[in-house]
Amino acid sequence: MSSDPWGRVDDAGTVYVRTADGEKVAGSWQAGSPDEALAYFKRKYDGLVVEIDLLERRVKTTDLSAKDATAAIDHLREQIDAHNAVGDLEALRARLDQLTETVEQRREERKARKAQQAEEARRAKEELVAEAEELARSEQWRAAGERLRALVDIWKGLPRLDRKSDDELWHRFSHARSAFSKRRKAHFAQLDAQREEARQRKEKLVAEAEALSGSRDWGPTAAKYRELMQDWKAAGRAQREHEDDLWARFRGAQDIFFQARSEVFAERDSEQRENLARKEELAAEAEKLLPITDLKAARSAFRSLNERWDAIGHVPRDARPKIEGRMHAVERAIQEAEEAEWRRTNPEARARATGLAGQLQDAVDKLKAQIEQARAAGNEAKAAKLEQELAGRQALLDQALKGLQEFQG
Repeated sequence: MSSDPWGRVDDAGTVYVRTADGEKVAGSWQAGSPDEALAYFKRKYDGLVVEIDLLERRVKTTDLSAKDATAAIDHLREQIDAHNAVGDLEALRARLDQLTETVEQRREERKARKAQQAEEARRAKEELVAEAEELARSEQWRAAGERLRALVDIWKGLPRLDRKSDDELWHRFSHARSAFSKRRKAHFAQLDAQREEARQRKEKLVAEAEALSGSRDWGPTAAKYRELMQDWKAAGRAQREHEDDLWARFRGAQDIFFQARSEVFAERDSEQRENLARKEELAAEAEKLLPITDLKAARSAFRSLNERWDAIGHVPRDARPKIEGRMHAVERAIQEAEEAEWRRTNPEARARATGLAGQLQDAVDKLKAQIEQARAAGNEAKAAKLEQELAGRQALLDQALKGLQEFQG
Protein backbone atom coordinates (compact mmCIF):
# COMPACT_ATOMS: atom_id res chain seq x y z
CA MET A 1 0.00 0.00 0.00
CA SER A 2 1.28 3.48 -0.87
CA SER A 3 0.11 6.75 0.75
CA ASP A 4 0.41 10.56 0.44
CA PRO A 5 -0.78 13.41 2.67
CA TRP A 6 -3.81 13.77 0.32
CA GLY A 7 -4.42 10.20 -0.71
CA ARG A 8 -3.47 6.55 -0.72
CA VAL A 9 -3.67 3.38 -2.79
CA ASP A 10 -4.78 0.13 -1.14
CA ASP A 11 -3.59 -3.33 -2.03
CA ALA A 12 -6.49 -3.83 -4.40
CA GLY A 13 -5.39 -0.80 -6.47
CA THR A 14 -8.20 1.51 -5.28
CA VAL A 15 -7.10 5.14 -5.04
CA TYR A 16 -8.52 7.31 -2.25
CA VAL A 17 -8.40 11.08 -1.74
CA ARG A 18 -8.62 12.58 1.73
CA THR A 19 -11.29 15.30 2.22
CA ALA A 20 -12.89 17.07 5.16
CA ASP A 21 -15.66 14.47 5.01
CA GLY A 22 -13.22 11.57 5.07
CA GLU A 23 -11.69 9.47 2.33
CA LYS A 24 -13.38 9.39 -1.06
CA VAL A 25 -12.67 6.93 -3.85
CA ALA A 26 -10.78 8.75 -6.59
CA GLY A 27 -10.52 5.73 -8.89
CA SER A 28 -8.66 2.50 -9.40
CA TRP A 29 -5.27 1.66 -10.81
CA GLN A 30 -4.25 -1.72 -12.14
CA ALA A 31 -1.62 -0.87 -14.71
CA GLY A 32 1.35 -0.12 -12.54
CA SER A 33 2.71 0.53 -9.08
CA PRO A 34 0.83 2.43 -6.32
CA ASP A 35 3.27 5.33 -6.64
CA GLU A 36 2.43 5.60 -10.31
CA ALA A 37 -1.26 5.57 -9.40
CA LEU A 38 -0.86 8.47 -6.95
CA ALA A 39 1.27 10.36 -9.44
CA TYR A 40 -1.43 9.96 -12.10
CA PHE A 41 -4.25 11.29 -9.90
CA LYS A 42 -2.03 14.07 -8.57
CA ARG A 43 -1.45 15.13 -12.19
CA LYS A 44 -5.22 15.28 -12.62
CA TYR A 45 -5.32 17.56 -9.56
CA ASP A 46 -2.60 19.71 -11.07
CA GLY A 47 -4.69 19.94 -14.22
CA LEU A 48 -7.61 21.25 -12.17
CA VAL A 49 -5.28 23.83 -10.61
CA VAL A 50 -4.15 24.96 -14.06
CA GLU A 51 -7.75 25.26 -15.26
CA ILE A 52 -8.72 27.33 -12.21
CA ASP A 53 -5.63 29.52 -12.68
CA LEU A 54 -6.63 30.16 -16.27
CA LEU A 55 -10.24 30.88 -15.36
CA GLU A 56 -9.18 33.34 -12.65
CA ARG A 57 -7.00 35.21 -15.13
CA ARG A 58 -9.79 35.29 -17.70
CA VAL A 59 -12.23 36.69 -15.16
CA LYS A 60 -9.76 39.36 -14.05
CA THR A 61 -8.27 40.39 -17.38
CA THR A 62 -10.90 39.79 -20.07
CA ASP A 63 -14.54 40.67 -20.70
CA LEU A 64 -15.66 37.10 -20.09
CA SER A 65 -19.39 37.21 -19.46
CA ALA A 66 -20.77 36.26 -16.05
CA LYS A 67 -22.83 33.52 -17.69
CA ASP A 68 -19.81 31.87 -19.32
CA ALA A 69 -17.71 32.30 -16.18
CA THR A 70 -20.42 30.68 -14.03
CA ALA A 71 -20.72 27.77 -16.46
CA ALA A 72 -16.94 27.22 -16.31
CA ILE A 73 -16.99 27.35 -12.50
CA ASP A 74 -19.83 24.83 -12.34
CA HIS A 75 -17.98 22.51 -14.69
CA LEU A 76 -14.85 22.64 -12.54
CA ARG A 77 -16.88 22.21 -9.38
CA GLU A 78 -18.43 19.02 -10.84
CA GLN A 79 -14.95 17.67 -11.51
CA ILE A 80 -13.84 18.48 -7.98
CA ASP A 81 -16.99 16.95 -6.50
CA ALA A 82 -16.33 13.78 -8.50
CA HIS A 83 -13.14 13.31 -6.41
CA ASN A 84 -11.21 12.04 -9.41
CA ALA A 85 -7.99 13.71 -8.33
CA VAL A 86 -5.64 13.58 -5.38
CA GLY A 87 -4.83 16.88 -3.68
CA ASP A 88 -6.34 19.62 -1.55
CA LEU A 89 -9.81 19.61 -3.10
CA GLU A 90 -11.16 21.90 -0.37
CA ALA A 91 -8.64 24.54 -1.35
CA LEU A 92 -9.87 24.29 -4.94
CA ARG A 93 -13.47 24.61 -3.76
CA ALA A 94 -12.50 27.69 -1.75
CA ARG A 95 -10.90 29.23 -4.79
CA LEU A 96 -14.01 28.50 -6.81
CA ASP A 97 -16.17 30.04 -4.07
CA GLN A 98 -14.00 33.17 -4.14
CA LEU A 99 -14.14 33.23 -7.93
CA THR A 100 -17.93 32.89 -7.76
CA GLU A 101 -18.08 35.96 -5.54
CA THR A 102 -15.83 37.85 -7.94
CA VAL A 103 -18.01 36.89 -10.91
CA GLU A 104 -21.15 37.92 -9.03
CA GLN A 105 -19.56 41.22 -8.11
CA ARG A 106 -18.64 41.80 -11.73
CA ARG A 107 -22.18 40.84 -12.73
CA GLU A 108 -23.54 43.52 -10.41
CA GLU A 109 -21.00 46.03 -11.66
CA ARG A 110 -21.92 45.28 -15.25
CA LYS A 111 -25.57 45.52 -14.35
CA ALA A 112 -24.94 48.91 -12.76
CA ARG A 113 -22.91 50.04 -15.77
CA LYS A 114 -25.63 48.84 -18.06
CA ALA A 115 -28.21 50.74 -16.06
CA GLN A 116 -26.02 53.84 -16.14
CA GLN A 117 -25.48 53.47 -19.87
CA ALA A 118 -29.21 53.03 -20.33
CA GLU A 119 -29.84 56.20 -18.34
CA GLU A 120 -27.20 58.07 -20.32
CA ALA A 121 -28.73 56.79 -23.55
CA ARG A 122 -32.15 57.92 -22.33
CA ARG A 123 -30.87 61.40 -21.53
CA ALA A 124 -29.05 61.56 -24.86
CA LYS A 125 -32.19 60.57 -26.77
CA GLU A 126 -34.31 63.01 -24.78
CA GLU A 127 -31.82 65.74 -25.72
CA LEU A 128 -32.00 64.68 -29.37
CA VAL A 129 -35.80 64.79 -29.20
CA ALA A 130 -35.75 68.25 -27.60
CA GLU A 131 -33.35 69.56 -30.24
CA ALA A 132 -35.41 67.99 -33.04
CA GLU A 133 -38.58 69.58 -31.70
CA GLU A 134 -36.81 72.95 -31.57
CA LEU A 135 -35.51 72.51 -35.12
CA ALA A 136 -39.02 71.61 -36.27
CA ARG A 137 -39.95 75.27 -35.72
CA SER A 138 -36.91 76.64 -37.55
CA GLU A 139 -37.02 78.45 -40.88
CA GLN A 140 -33.32 77.87 -41.55
CA TRP A 141 -34.34 75.18 -44.00
CA ARG A 142 -30.96 73.97 -45.18
CA ALA A 143 -29.10 74.16 -41.87
CA ALA A 144 -31.98 72.68 -39.89
CA GLY A 145 -32.50 69.89 -42.44
CA GLU A 146 -28.83 68.94 -42.35
CA ARG A 147 -28.83 68.97 -38.57
CA LEU A 148 -31.91 66.74 -38.40
CA ARG A 149 -30.21 64.24 -40.69
CA ALA A 150 -27.15 64.33 -38.44
CA LEU A 151 -29.39 63.71 -35.41
CA VAL A 152 -30.74 60.55 -37.06
CA ASP A 153 -27.19 59.21 -37.40
CA ILE A 154 -26.49 60.06 -33.76
CA TRP A 155 -29.71 58.30 -32.73
CA LYS A 156 -28.72 55.15 -34.61
CA GLY A 157 -25.42 55.08 -32.75
CA LEU A 158 -27.09 55.11 -29.32
CA PRO A 159 -28.11 51.92 -27.45
CA ARG A 160 -31.77 50.92 -27.43
CA LEU A 161 -33.81 51.53 -24.31
CA ASP A 162 -36.66 49.39 -23.09
CA ARG A 163 -39.14 49.02 -25.89
CA LYS A 164 -41.84 51.31 -24.45
CA SER A 165 -39.48 54.20 -23.69
CA ASP A 166 -37.59 53.83 -26.95
CA ASP A 167 -40.81 53.78 -28.99
CA GLU A 168 -42.19 56.84 -27.23
CA LEU A 169 -39.03 58.89 -27.75
CA TRP A 170 -38.70 57.75 -31.36
CA HIS A 171 -42.31 58.72 -32.00
CA ARG A 172 -41.62 62.28 -30.78
CA PHE A 173 -38.35 62.42 -32.72
CA SER A 174 -39.98 61.18 -35.91
CA HIS A 175 -42.94 63.52 -35.47
CA ALA A 176 -40.61 66.52 -35.16
CA ARG A 177 -38.81 65.54 -38.38
CA SER A 178 -42.12 65.08 -40.16
CA ALA A 179 -43.41 68.44 -38.94
CA PHE A 180 -40.26 70.17 -40.21
CA SER A 181 -40.48 68.41 -43.57
CA LYS A 182 -44.14 69.40 -43.91
CA ARG A 183 -43.38 73.05 -43.12
CA ARG A 184 -40.41 73.06 -45.48
CA LYS A 185 -42.46 71.61 -48.33
CA ALA A 186 -45.18 74.19 -47.72
CA HIS A 187 -42.59 76.97 -47.69
CA PHE A 188 -41.00 75.93 -50.97
CA ALA A 189 -44.39 75.34 -52.55
CA GLN A 190 -45.29 78.92 -51.64
CA LEU A 191 -41.89 80.09 -52.89
CA ASP A 192 -42.46 78.30 -56.19
CA ALA A 193 -45.83 80.01 -56.51
CA GLN A 194 -44.23 83.39 -55.80
CA ARG A 195 -41.49 82.75 -58.37
CA GLU A 196 -44.05 81.76 -60.96
CA GLU A 197 -45.97 84.96 -60.23
CA ALA A 198 -42.68 86.89 -60.53
CA ARG A 199 -41.97 85.19 -63.87
CA GLN A 200 -45.36 86.19 -65.25
CA ARG A 201 -44.93 89.76 -64.01
CA LYS A 202 -41.43 90.00 -65.51
CA GLU A 203 -42.66 88.63 -68.83
CA LYS A 204 -45.02 91.63 -68.97
CA LEU A 205 -42.23 94.01 -67.98
CA VAL A 206 -40.00 92.58 -70.72
CA ALA A 207 -42.79 93.08 -73.26
CA GLU A 208 -43.20 96.72 -72.15
CA ALA A 209 -39.44 97.31 -72.27
CA GLU A 210 -39.15 95.82 -75.75
CA ALA A 211 -42.09 97.93 -76.97
CA LEU A 212 -40.35 101.11 -75.73
CA SER A 213 -36.92 100.30 -77.20
CA GLY A 214 -37.63 102.15 -80.45
CA SER A 215 -38.98 105.32 -78.81
CA ARG A 216 -37.33 108.66 -79.50
CA ASP A 217 -39.19 110.49 -76.76
CA TRP A 218 -36.04 110.55 -74.64
CA GLY A 219 -37.13 112.07 -71.35
CA PRO A 220 -40.50 110.35 -70.74
CA THR A 221 -39.19 107.04 -72.08
CA ALA A 222 -36.11 107.13 -69.84
CA ALA A 223 -38.41 107.89 -66.90
CA LYS A 224 -40.63 104.97 -67.91
CA TYR A 225 -37.60 102.69 -68.02
CA ARG A 226 -36.74 103.79 -64.48
CA GLU A 227 -40.27 102.89 -63.40
CA LEU A 228 -39.97 99.52 -65.13
CA MET A 229 -36.68 98.90 -63.31
CA GLN A 230 -38.32 99.66 -59.97
CA ASP A 231 -41.18 97.30 -60.87
CA TRP A 232 -38.61 94.68 -61.89
CA LYS A 233 -36.86 94.86 -58.51
CA ALA A 234 -40.19 94.77 -56.68
CA ALA A 235 -41.37 91.72 -58.62
CA GLY A 236 -38.92 89.38 -56.89
CA ARG A 237 -36.93 86.56 -58.47
CA ALA A 238 -38.40 84.14 -60.96
CA GLN A 239 -37.28 80.52 -61.26
CA ARG A 240 -33.55 80.21 -61.87
CA GLU A 241 -34.02 78.77 -65.33
CA HIS A 242 -36.08 81.82 -66.40
CA GLU A 243 -34.50 84.69 -64.45
CA ASP A 244 -31.31 85.12 -66.50
CA ASP A 245 -33.09 84.92 -69.85
CA LEU A 246 -35.74 87.44 -68.80
CA TRP A 247 -33.11 89.84 -67.48
CA ALA A 248 -31.08 89.57 -70.69
CA ARG A 249 -34.17 90.51 -72.74
CA PHE A 250 -35.16 93.31 -70.36
CA ARG A 251 -31.66 94.77 -70.27
CA GLY A 252 -31.23 94.34 -74.00
CA ALA A 253 -34.35 96.42 -74.70
CA GLN A 254 -33.05 99.22 -72.48
CA ASP A 255 -29.65 99.10 -74.14
CA ILE A 256 -31.22 99.62 -77.57
CA PHE A 257 -33.04 102.73 -76.37
CA PHE A 258 -30.18 104.24 -74.38
CA GLN A 259 -27.68 103.56 -77.15
CA ALA A 260 -29.85 105.46 -79.58
CA ARG A 261 -30.25 108.27 -77.05
CA SER A 262 -26.49 108.39 -76.49
CA GLU A 263 -25.89 108.83 -80.18
CA VAL A 264 -28.28 111.78 -80.24
CA PHE A 265 -26.86 113.26 -77.06
CA ALA A 266 -23.35 113.03 -78.46
CA GLU A 267 -24.30 115.88 -80.78
CA ARG A 268 -25.10 118.00 -77.76
CA ASP A 269 -21.73 117.42 -76.12
CA SER A 270 -20.05 120.24 -78.04
CA GLU A 271 -22.67 122.75 -76.88
CA GLN A 272 -22.41 121.52 -73.32
CA ARG A 273 -18.63 121.88 -73.34
CA GLU A 274 -19.06 125.48 -74.45
CA ASN A 275 -21.55 125.98 -71.62
CA LEU A 276 -18.99 124.55 -69.22
CA ALA A 277 -16.35 127.04 -70.33
CA ARG A 278 -18.78 129.94 -69.78
CA LYS A 279 -19.74 128.67 -66.35
CA GLU A 280 -16.10 128.26 -65.39
CA GLU A 281 -15.60 131.95 -66.21
CA LEU A 282 -18.57 132.87 -64.01
CA ALA A 283 -17.31 130.65 -61.20
CA ALA A 284 -13.89 132.32 -61.34
CA GLU A 285 -15.58 135.74 -61.27
CA ALA A 286 -17.67 134.68 -58.27
CA GLU A 287 -14.60 133.37 -56.46
CA LYS A 288 -13.04 136.83 -56.74
CA LEU A 289 -15.70 137.99 -54.26
CA LEU A 290 -13.80 136.07 -51.59
CA PRO A 291 -12.87 136.93 -48.99
CA ILE A 292 -16.04 138.91 -48.39
CA THR A 293 -15.32 142.39 -47.14
CA ASP A 294 -18.50 144.12 -48.26
CA LEU A 295 -21.41 141.78 -47.68
CA LYS A 296 -24.01 143.93 -49.42
CA ALA A 297 -21.90 144.36 -52.54
CA ALA A 298 -20.96 140.68 -52.59
CA ARG A 299 -24.61 139.66 -52.29
CA SER A 300 -25.63 141.92 -55.18
CA ALA A 301 -22.76 140.80 -57.37
CA PHE A 302 -23.44 137.12 -56.72
CA ARG A 303 -27.14 137.58 -57.54
CA SER A 304 -26.20 139.02 -60.92
CA LEU A 305 -23.72 136.20 -61.55
CA ASN A 306 -26.35 133.63 -60.58
CA GLU A 307 -28.85 135.05 -63.07
CA ARG A 308 -26.27 134.78 -65.84
CA TRP A 309 -25.43 131.26 -64.63
CA ASP A 310 -29.04 130.11 -64.85
CA ALA A 311 -29.30 131.47 -68.39
CA ILE A 312 -26.55 129.13 -69.54
CA GLY A 313 -27.62 125.63 -70.62
CA HIS A 314 -26.51 122.20 -69.40
CA VAL A 315 -22.90 121.13 -68.97
CA PRO A 316 -21.50 117.59 -69.33
CA ARG A 317 -22.84 115.36 -66.56
CA ASP A 318 -19.42 114.35 -65.23
CA ALA A 319 -18.33 118.02 -64.92
CA ARG A 320 -21.52 119.21 -63.22
CA PRO A 321 -20.64 118.39 -59.56
CA LYS A 322 -17.29 120.19 -59.70
CA ILE A 323 -18.47 123.39 -61.42
CA GLU A 324 -21.61 123.65 -59.33
CA GLY A 325 -19.54 122.97 -56.22
CA ARG A 326 -17.44 126.07 -56.92
CA MET A 327 -20.50 128.29 -57.10
CA HIS A 328 -22.02 126.64 -54.04
CA ALA A 329 -18.83 127.32 -52.09
CA VAL A 330 -19.14 131.06 -52.81
CA GLU A 331 -22.85 130.97 -52.03
CA ARG A 332 -22.17 129.24 -48.72
CA ALA A 333 -19.53 131.82 -47.88
CA ILE A 334 -22.05 134.62 -48.49
CA GLN A 335 -24.67 132.80 -46.43
CA GLU A 336 -22.21 132.29 -43.62
CA ALA A 337 -21.24 135.94 -43.81
CA GLU A 338 -24.90 136.86 -43.58
CA GLU A 339 -25.33 134.58 -40.62
CA ALA A 340 -22.25 136.08 -39.00
CA GLU A 341 -23.61 139.58 -39.56
CA TRP A 342 -26.95 138.57 -38.11
CA ARG A 343 -25.29 136.99 -35.12
CA ARG A 344 -23.17 140.10 -34.62
CA THR A 345 -26.21 142.35 -34.51
CA ASN A 346 -28.44 139.90 -32.68
CA PRO A 347 -28.64 140.40 -28.91
CA GLU A 348 -28.10 136.70 -28.35
CA ALA A 349 -24.94 136.66 -30.48
CA ARG A 350 -22.85 138.19 -27.73
CA ALA A 351 -23.21 135.00 -25.66
CA ARG A 352 -22.30 132.74 -28.60
CA ALA A 353 -19.54 134.85 -30.19
CA THR A 354 -16.72 133.12 -28.39
CA GLY A 355 -17.97 129.64 -29.32
CA LEU A 356 -18.49 130.64 -32.96
CA ALA A 357 -14.98 132.00 -33.28
CA GLY A 358 -13.64 128.72 -31.88
CA GLN A 359 -15.71 126.63 -34.31
CA LEU A 360 -14.59 128.71 -37.29
CA GLN A 361 -10.97 128.48 -36.18
CA ASP A 362 -11.35 124.67 -36.00
CA ALA A 363 -12.88 124.67 -39.49
CA VAL A 364 -9.98 126.78 -40.87
CA ASP A 365 -7.40 124.50 -39.22
CA LYS A 366 -9.17 121.42 -40.59
CA LEU A 367 -9.25 122.86 -44.13
CA LYS A 368 -5.55 123.70 -43.93
CA ALA A 369 -4.77 120.15 -42.87
CA GLN A 370 -6.91 118.78 -45.72
CA ILE A 371 -5.11 121.06 -48.21
CA GLU A 372 -1.74 119.74 -47.02
CA GLN A 373 -2.98 116.16 -47.32
CA ALA A 374 -4.34 116.79 -50.86
CA ARG A 375 -1.06 118.31 -51.97
CA ALA A 376 0.92 115.51 -50.37
CA ALA A 377 -1.24 113.10 -52.39
CA GLY A 378 -0.61 115.13 -55.55
CA ASN A 379 -4.29 116.16 -55.88
CA GLU A 380 -3.84 119.82 -56.81
CA ALA A 381 -7.42 120.15 -58.05
CA LYS A 382 -8.81 119.17 -54.68
CA ALA A 383 -6.29 121.43 -52.93
CA ALA A 384 -7.38 124.38 -55.10
CA LYS A 385 -11.03 123.74 -54.34
CA LEU A 386 -10.31 123.50 -50.63
CA GLU A 387 -8.31 126.73 -50.78
CA GLN A 388 -11.32 128.48 -52.23
CA GLU A 389 -13.47 127.19 -49.42
CA LEU A 390 -10.71 128.11 -46.94
CA ALA A 391 -10.80 131.70 -48.16
CA GLY A 392 -14.50 131.90 -47.33
CA ARG A 393 -13.99 130.27 -43.95
CA GLN A 394 -11.03 132.52 -43.18
CA ALA A 395 -13.12 135.57 -44.06
CA LEU A 396 -15.84 134.41 -41.72
CA LEU A 397 -13.30 133.75 -38.99
CA ASP A 398 -11.86 137.24 -39.42
CA GLN A 399 -15.34 138.69 -39.18
CA ALA A 400 -16.12 136.58 -36.12
CA LEU A 401 -12.93 137.70 -34.43
CA LYS A 402 -13.66 141.27 -35.33
CA GLY A 403 -17.17 140.90 -33.98
CA LEU A 404 -15.80 139.29 -30.84
CA GLN A 405 -13.53 142.27 -30.35
CA GLU A 406 -16.50 144.56 -30.78
CA PHE A 407 -18.44 142.53 -28.16
CA GLN A 408 -15.51 142.70 -25.83
CA GLY A 409 -15.02 146.38 -26.48
